[in-house]
Amino acid sequence: MPEAALLDPANLARPDTLNGQVPFAFLVARDQLPPQARAELERDFPKYAEAGFFPHDPRECGPSINALVDALLAPAFVDAVGARLGIDGLARYPAMVTLCRSVNKRHGTIHTDSRSKVVTALLYLNPAWPDTSDGCLRFLSRIDDIDATIAPEVKPLYGVLAAFKRADNSFHGYLPFEGERRIIQVAWLRNERELERKTRRGLATRFFKKLARGLDRKLGAGRDRSAAHPDGARM
Repeated sequence: MPEAALLDPANLARPDTLNGQVPFAFLVARDQLPPQARAELERDFPKYAEAGFFPHDPRECGPSINALVDALLAPAFVDAVGARLGIDGLARYPAMVTLCRSVNKRHGTIHTDSRSKVVTALLYLNPAWPDTSDGCLRFLSRIDDIDATIAPEVKPLYGVLAAFKRADNSFHGYLPFEGERRIIQVAWLRNERELERKTRRGLATRFFKKLARGLDRKLGAGRDRSAAHPDGARM
């Protein structure tokens, strides 16, 4: 499946694309993936047993997912995302790709992302979503209120791309949700050292999640809807 068939930078300019700059720069672009690719991408998505995000490993993914990762990292597409967020030459920054198949109620607490990040992009791959706000991404004006939205909440449906420029006030999160929530996340980092550090941490986190899978679910079962943490990558 050729990269050009999966993502087109010009498609970011759809009339229904949301592109805000205040209180921080963000982008929500729908229908970024061709409908005919959905079945292959669903088949090739990695079958993680644990909830949360894990570093991209081509050996765990089928060919269409690996092609989509390549398309997300294509310089023309990356720079088009950056331009929408007011960043010239975003492709010059090293990128870390992580994938998530499912989440538990511990995930989605309000945060800003760490200062090591320049931009975070989330490409959703879920063919359908329940008729609920649970699990729907919200860009927020406050770190202590999940209802302080600055844009309509984002259902994590197939082909929706959400991206934002990291800032001290780039608050985002979602209401508690447990279940399948397929995402490819790309974080552009300030330097290679941060990429190496985060990759190592991601691999270690996966190991510990295998050991404490049940505990991970219990820890988040009763979390407050507006719970927050200082930084992270749980979108």
